[in-house]
Amino acid sequence: MRVAIALAALFVAAPVFAQETGTLKVKFVYGGAAFKPEPLNVTKDVEVCGKHPLMNERLLVDAESKGIQNVVLYVYTGRGGSKLPPQTATNATHVLANDKCRFEPRFVVMQAGDTLKITNPDAVGHNANLNFFANPAQNITIPPGAEKMIKVEKPEPAPIPVDCNIHPWMRAYIIAVDHPFVGVSDKNGSLEIKGLPAGEKLTFRLYHEAAGSAIKEVMIDGKATAMKKNLLELDIKSGMNDYGTITIPADALSAQ
Repeated sequence: MRVAIALAALFVAAPVFAQETGTLKVKFVYGGAAFKPEPLNVTKDVEVCGKHPLMNERLLVDAESKGIQNVVLYVYTGRGGSKLPPQTATNATHVLANDKCRFEPRFVVMQAGDTLKITNPDAVGHNANLNFFANPAQNITIPPGAEKMIKVEKPEPAPIPVDCNIHPWMRAYIIAVDHPFVGVSDKNGSLEIKGLPAGEKLTFRLYHEAAGSAIKEVMIDGKATAMKKNLLELDIKSGMNDYGTITIPADALSAQ
């Protein structure tokens, strides 16, 4: 009896160690001369939309650092990708605004089960055409001052474009995955992905809307690294994993 009690006490007192995690840090740089985005040709609701300095946001490169904005990097869990343990649902709500005749933000990152709230603070009506694959496709109109809620139940196999059929220059993207390990680069090209499982090699998918086809090669801190189907395998250790700069060749991206 005393032995059983002692064993039970040891079992209760034994510490439970959570898996160590790592943070991935990287900066994406344009392998060419920086340039200014061109102004858009506003052809609809000119009295409202024409008041805003709308620019082509397909490829944004910082003038000083040549950092590329809106590069998406996420753990790829599809065929041949990484195997992750089940992730806790966040049930979060993410806002996509029709603001000043453009979508804000350009990229919305969601986890399966989250809700998308599409708002319209503009003085004109907008349309949101969501070309989902795994979830039911949506093509909705949002009058001025209105909003729509859409539950995104399933992960999507690729970034999903969102278009306004009324104002054809408007575009955004939905990144819906089954985990939280996604990053979108800021105006300087930098991003961080926290909480990654440490101690293993993970497969990441790199996406940028200006890449017309697969990016075949990038430079990681000056070293040429081949890519297949826009996939990168990176070792993730506990703590900070700073991979420095990843340069994407200029001929792999098109602003038009």
